[in-house]
Amino acid sequence: MWCCRACGRPWPCPLARLLLRNEYEDNRIGLAIYLCGLLYEATRDLYRLNPDDAPSPTEMFTRFVAWGPHRRPIVAPPGGW
Repeated sequence: MWCCRACGRPWPCPLARLLLRNEYEDNRIGLAIYLCGLLYEATRDLYRLNPDDAPSPTEMFTRFVAWGPHRRPIVAPPGGW
């Protein structure tokens, strides 16, 4: 069910997110790739277990990927676009 073994909340729970950020502190790209892989695995598992009541793609993205490392925003060049 992709729940945290320690607290029972949907994984990655806040503590798991903190630990992952710490573990991948110097490898933000690695964390992003890892989270995308987990998104794929969790989506496959959750839809297989309960196809009629599985989380939406938006919920899955928010849960697994959206909290992770982000690209820097595009900065307008001096003088604007």
